[in-house]
Amino acid sequence: MDRRRLAVLFSHPKDFTPVCTTELGYMAGLKNEFAKRNVKVIGLSIDTVDDHKRWKADIEETQGHKVDYP
Repeated sequence: MDRRRLAVLFSHPKDFTPVCTTELGYMAGLKNEFAKRNVKVIGLSIDTVDDHKRWKADIEETQGHKVDYP
């Protein structure tokens, strides 16, 4: 069995920007498709943890998908 792990690593310029909000929500919606392929999604940002927590709630509300990847 192949045990390799793949990752999709992406960054965004700022929390709460419309395009980034859409992208992170869309990626969260594809979670099961990534899992089938043994791929882990990771998002990078320079904003604060408190901002991320508030933004994650905003993404779930506006995009309909819970962001539960790092």
